[in-house]
This record gives sequence, C-alpha cells and structure tokens, in this order.
Amino acid sequence: METTILTYKIFDSVAQLPNNWNDLAVGNIFLSSSYFEVLEKSAPKNMTCHYIGLYKNEKLEGIALTQMLTLTDVSSFGVNKSCIKSKLRDFVFKTFAEHVLFVGNNMLTGQNAFIFSNQITTTEALSTLKKAVIQLKKDLKRQKTKIHITSFKDFTIEGSKDFEIESFKKYYLFTTQPNMVFLNQPEWESENDYVNALSKKYRDHYKRARKKSEMVTKRQMDLEEINFYNDKINELYFNVTKNAPFNTFYLAENHFPTFKQLLGDKFLFYGYFIEDKLIGFNTMIINGCALDTYFLGYDDDHQKDKMLYLNMLYDMIGYSITKKYTKLIFSRTALEIKSSVGAKPIEMFGYVKHSNKFINLFMGKLFQYFDPKVTWIERNPFK
Repeated sequence: METTILTYKIFDSVAQLPNNWNDLAVGNIFLSSSYFEVLEKSAPKNMTCHYIGLYKNEKLEGIALTQMLTLTDVSSFGVNKSCIKSKLRDFVFKTFAEHVLFVGNNMLTGQNAFIFSNQITTTEALSTLKKAVIQLKKDLKRQKTKIHITSFKDFTIEGSKDFEIESFKKYYLFTTQPNMVFLNQPEWESENDYVNALSKKYRDHYKRARKKSEMVTKRQMDLEEINFYNDKINELYFNVTKNAPFNTFYLAENHFPTFKQLLGDKFLFYGYFIEDKLIGFNTMIINGCALDTYFLGYDDDHQKDKMLYLNMLYDMIGYSITKKYTKLIFSRTALEIKSSVGAKPIEMFGYVKHSNKFINLFMGKLFQYFDPKVTWIERNPFK
C-alpha cells in the first residue's frame, strides 16, 4: 500500500488561507476564517496568531490555530502583588516564559486547536503538526523572538491519549481547572422547567437572586449600541479581569465591536442596566448546537447588591434552553458557583514543553507550583 507523507503550510494572515479552509472548520466556528478575522483585527496586543494547514496529495486535510503570547507586554499580572510568592511567580514568568506558543486558543476553554479530516490518521496529523510548530518557532527566532514554552491545549482525557506517541515523549502532561459544561435536558422547554427541576434549596437561591435584580433590565445590544457604550464596556471588563491572580493578555479596546461586526448574530451581547446606566454585560457565541460563554464585566457594587453574576448565569441557561442548544460551555474559573447552577466539570488536559532541556526536566513540579490546584466543592442543585 502506497503511503503519502503529509505536508504543511504556515499562514500569517487570513488573506493567505485557502478558499476551502472553512470546509473543515464547519464543525467549529473558532477555527473558521471569520473568527480568525476577529483575532486579526482585535486580538490582544501581546498576541500573534498563525494558521497551519495540513495537506495530503496537495489537498487540505487538517487545520490548526497557534497563538504566540509575549508575557512581558502584559502591564499587570493581577492586582494581588504583595506576597513574595506572587512576585517570585511574576519574575519567573517574565524571565523564563517571556514568549509562549499555544497550539489552541488561550482565550477560550476546550478543544479549539485543530480539526483533521477522516482522510488522515490522528497520529500522522499530530506528528506533522508538531513539525509545523517546530518550523514556526524557527521562523519566529529569525525574527528575534525565541519561544520559551510550547503548549498544546485543551483536551479531554480521551483526546489527550492521542498525544501518547513518540513525537510528544518530551512533553509534560498537565491538567488545569476543569471546563464547566451545562447540559440541557431534552424535556426542558423553558427556564421554568429548569427551575422546577431544582431542589428546594437551589430553587430558593434562584428566587432570591431574581428578586434582588428586579430593578435591573437586560437587553441584547446591537453593533451601534456596543460602539456607543464601548468605553464603559471596557471599564466593566477590566474591573473583572484585573482581580485574576495573573493575566496572560487583556482584550483590545475594539474587541467586542469587531466581534459583533464580523460574526453578527452568532455573537450575542447582553447589557444590564439600571435606568440608562450600564452596570454589566455578558457575551455568548453560537457554535453549532452549543453555546460558548465568553467574556463579561460588571461593577462591584451592583454585582454584590443585585447578585449580578449569578443572574447572568441563570439568564444564559434560560436562553440556551429556549433556543434548544444542547449544552452551554461555561469554561473555567468560578467553579463552585457554576456548579451550583448545574454545570458539571469536564477535566481538561494539555501538553507543555520548555525550550531549555534542564528546565524541562522539572516542568511537572514547576507547573504544579505556579498553577496550584484549586480547592472547591462540587454542587448538585437538582432533585
């Protein structure tokens, strides 16, 4: 039987992508040229994206996304900088992890790294993708950018097993906070059906949160409104993200208007108002039969007083039920409160390697130190 060696091409811009790129990306909007255009026009300032095509007999059979992040360009690694451990972590990140190359999407949770057709095996595709990544790192080095860390992310336990091949022997398998996924039940027709499925304790939580937010109005915002409120939107977004232990990027100021302009109805933007004052927002992205939650923002006073974040979770659940999406991807962070509304944790894995062979020997211990395990209690709100 004749064997065909896969080849690859690395693309620097959306304009270079082949016309049939979206034939493969049809199963995941986050690998489509339309979404890549969003990144190209409004990616974080410290992010550079590349796109990789895998070819068999000159036919496109695989697509992938890479994101290179320059961590020294991030103005803050979070506001909690008083403790020695935080300062040490910041120093190490900036000294030994200035440039990080992700195969996947660091702005999302889930397998948004690649899609392969059934005309090629996963083993040969991953081996060729790794060769492409090595070439990309050489290209970046010629441009005076040395990649310190390379990471393939985020995969389920089943997906991570595909990497148990010779090509990835020197990569360290890691796990981070789980992806919180809310699964809709086929019999649910409305938000009321969801509420009725809750146990009394969590039904009371729901009623209390809804009562707290009676003065808050919510509406879907179009491009014109997003542009009008854009300064306030960025202020609310930064108010939330600045409290993270550290950030690898900040969204560009034009990110949300660009997203809405290019993806239209597939990008949902909801504003929360008291009278005419915008006090919060959340966003969702339609991805086939699933909804992915995206970035949100709020001011602290109204968040506490109106239980704004919890109400946003309920609103997103209600929308997903009404519109008959099979699942709602809540992503990682805020694990316990997402669990309290019914989301289940899906453990996510990745593979990481440091360019320094000596440091790479201790990658396992270093990773556990700088990304400590989060302790939380899983809830079951249903009867």
